[in-house]
Amino acid sequence: MANGREERNIVMFPFMATGHLNPFMALARQLERKEGYTITIVNTPLNIQRLKSSLPSKTNIRLAEIPFQGTNYGLPPDVENTNTLSHELVIRLLESSENLESPFKSLLINISKHNGCAPICIISDMFLGWTVKVAKELGIYHAVFIAGAGYSMAIYFSLSLNLHQFQTDDQEFLLPDFPEASKIQQSQLGNDLRLTDSTNTFWLFRTRQFSHCFCSDAILLNTMEGLGDIGVQYFKRKMGGKPVWMIGPACSSIKNDAYNQEERSEKLSSKTESCCEWLDLHPPASILYVSFGSYGTILPSQMMELALGLEASNKAFIWVIKPPFGFNPTEDFKVEWLPDGFKERIREKNQGLLVHKWAPQQQILSHKSIGAFLSHCGWNSILESLSQGVPIIGWPLGGEQCFNSQMLENEVGVCVEVARGVDSETKHDEIARVIKIVLGKTEKGEEMRKKANQMKKKMEDALRVEEGFEGSSIKAISDFLGIATSIKKISILK
Repeated sequence: MANGREERNIVMFPFMATGHLNPFMALARQLERKEGYTITIVNTPLNIQRLKSSLPSKTNIRLAEIPFQGTNYGLPPDVENTNTLSHELVIRLLESSENLESPFKSLLINISKHNGCAPICIISDMFLGWTVKVAKELGIYHAVFIAGAGYSMAIYFSLSLNLHQFQTDDQEFLLPDFPEASKIQQSQLGNDLRLTDSTNTFWLFRTRQFSHCFCSDAILLNTMEGLGDIGVQYFKRKMGGKPVWMIGPACSSIKNDAYNQEERSEKLSSKTESCCEWLDLHPPASILYVSFGSYGTILPSQMMELALGLEASNKAFIWVIKPPFGFNPTEDFKVEWLPDGFKERIREKNQGLLVHKWAPQQQILSHKSIGAFLSHCGWNSILESLSQGVPIIGWPLGGEQCFNSQMLENEVGVCVEVARGVDSETKHDEIARVIKIVLGKTEKGEEMRKKANQMKKKMEDALRVEEGFEGSSIKAISDFLGIATSIKKISILK
């Protein structure tokens, strides 16, 4: 006989990329706080191994593997994540994910047989829209979790599903199916959007998956009231009256995250300790953190200008440095990527710390010495920054990142864009000028810090639960679970 917790099993399936896995895990930790629910996260074996190490000792989150052999799709051995892949290989990983339909369906049937009933719902990634078909075949309620900002992702969906919209000589254009959005500038289109035609593999993949998404029973947006929520109107129209909920921020650095501090401290690596020791040497709000995310990078020429700009700003910085665009993401650091004598000069002045390939971003952003974040404006990084009240210097690279940067600068007031894309020719003196404005005691810098702290409070309030009070996102999660649980399902146990 299945117990009550097993009867209310939520199956979650994120795409195989750190920028997708992390917000799904954060959402899973929010859902498991709801009494009586078990969460099963599905993924390929190597990603499941990575997720195991991030779980607390006491949890209702389970992990389930589905078989995957990347070499069958031209991927390197033992690679199941975008982190170390070139653009061409990322496309292969995307296409290979469409072949997970049969093993995913088999897994759901096995879970149902083991528990004595089907899961109450499937929450899938927007890049795994095909899971809608599986859910309908098995009679399971389905929701798509879009881990980006509502506003920016609405633009990204609109552009991806309407190729003709930006095939124009005009430098600015409107989106006919998203009139609430500002005019789109051609310079805001990364290569994944600009270099697109009806035969482009990535465009065809997005068209297929995003079209499936609108056949889902519901959409969950990783946003909240007052932060990119204008996109809700777009998704509601596309869903034809089916529910769209703002349940964010799903972000593991939020103050009321389920992990306790003791368990976090046990997971600290030597790299984390060395970063924190260096940060401890500097005054509050004095250091610039620089990172382009788990996958992004810039051109060699841009890396040179960034290094010179950081040095010329005379502000302390911690820089997560990875091979520049055009080099293998896994190769070792080369001294020729930086100006002559740069490393020695910043070391002598104790001005900068270079961290190779990966850094403990949550611990860094939560440190009192961090005053600003030079970021690619990926939504996970933005949420982690704003949850600590840290303003942003934007250098968006692709996808929806330019629209995130635009929204944060024009509507929220917590960002200044210093460069755009991997084609920009930003010079070091401009980079230094912006850093001084944001980190210095300027009117602009003070206003950005004030607004970033206001946004931190709003994010905490959205997820706050106290006697007599539930935050807007907590209410939305409760509404979603109420509907998912009440839907009468067709038995799949035949």
